[in-house]
Amino acid sequence: MDGTAFLGSEAVATGVVPKHRLRSHHRAVFPGVYVPRDATLDLRERAYAAWLWSGRRGVLSGLTASALHGAKWVDATEPIELIYSCARPPAGLRTHAMALRLDECGVVAGLPVTTPERTAFDLGRRGTGDAAVARLDALARATRLDLTRVKDVAGHHPHTRGLRRLATVLDLVDAGAESPRETWLRLLLQRAGYPRPRTQIPVLSPDGRQKYYLDMGWEDLKLAVEYDGDHHRTSKELYAYEIQRAEDIRERGWLVLRVAARTREVDVLDRVQRAWRMRPH
Repeated sequence: MDGTAFLGSEAVATGVVPKHRLRSHHRAVFPGVYVPRDATLDLRERAYAAWLWSGRRGVLSGLTASALHGAKWVDATEPIELIYSCARPPAGLRTHAMALRLDECGVVAGLPVTTPERTAFDLGRRGTGDAAVARLDALARATRLDLTRVKDVAGHHPHTRGLRRLATVLDLVDAGAESPRETWLRLLLQRAGYPRPRTQIPVLSPDGRQKYYLDMGWEDLKLAVEYDGDHHRTSKELYAYEIQRAEDIRERGWLVLRVAARTREVDVLDRVQRAWRMRPH
């Protein structure tokens, strides 16, 4: 993979960058790794720079690997993560001295990256439970994440910390979540004792020409719960579509509860409880 970043020692040794111009026209993003002074790096370019810093020996992992696999909702300012032995990595890097099997590493955009299953193994063992589930939901949505193979990875590392947490998280993963807030909503309902809702439920319009997808719900009750972000306000056309969508879904007999940002959990559960009692069982 060619990138904006380069090793200063290599550039000087090959004559690509004269030594006197290295610091005057470039800046170091990590020790020994330079980019043009005015360069703005995205996550992929920062990952490339981090790999160069490791002497091309590290393997990109964790949230960095998840983002490289296409997962959304990864903060671009997060430290770049590498499986690489270094007790004191420089600012902007997070290193992990962990065992890594050959079949747990792949290549994305020319960079060595942990496979989706190994990435899930790493992310599912850390952080709070809900955050871990949200991260794995996003990874599962972006890849063909095989949860059975994640468990196989765990079997190859039986003494790693966090295996119990990982097992709990894997049981809750759902690739149907389109955002961390949808994950939050689904987990809230499950913790309250409701049956696990199905996600991305298809509903045909009355004329059969349009197919809609409900965030989550229970098909036997025709009761759905959707997280209502600000996306429907981005254009008049989308706003009109949302109105038509709501009318079509209602005509097909569905009751849809919409949950807005900053809605209190107790209010969400109160509304769901009332709707649950109203629906024919």
